Amino acid sequence: MLPVNNLGYLLQHVAAVVAKQADVLLQDELGIGLSQFKILMVLQKNDQVQQRFIADSLGQTEASISRQIQLLIDKDLITAKRNPKNLRKHITTPTLAGQKLTEKAMATLASHFGSEFASMGDAHLNELISNLTSLHEVVCQPGKTGACEHHFKT
Repeated sequence: MLPVNNLGYLLQHVAAVVAKQADVLLQDELGIGLSQFKILMVLQKNDQVQQRFIADSLGQTEASISRQIQLLIDKDLITAKRNPKNLRKHITTPTLAGQKLTEKAMATLASHFGSEFASMGDAHLNELISNLTSLHEVVCQPGKTGACEHHFKT
């Protein structure tokens, strides 16, 4: 079986290529990487969370998240304060500049990839979204490794 006929390979390959393109685009346009954008996205939905929550949400190590968070702090895009109840834990919150940059990054990505996805045509794009949503429900069932807690509404 050729790799292009293997669903797992195709999903991983397309995701990796899109992620690389998004990383380069965000670096060039806004000076942040895709990992930093993902952290800002988590904070957009769940402000004032612990770094462990971010790491779990993104499937990354706390050490990796900690490095990215320090870069975001240095750029004044987020703040991290010690939890007064447990000084070993940090509560991470986006700044106003971080919130604005997150919105700008979403618009930048939507503009770039929107035109590429639009070339598929509405029917194919809607079918792809429907199929990926169904796949998400299968692979992210509670109890499975890496399962998420969010659901997509169609």
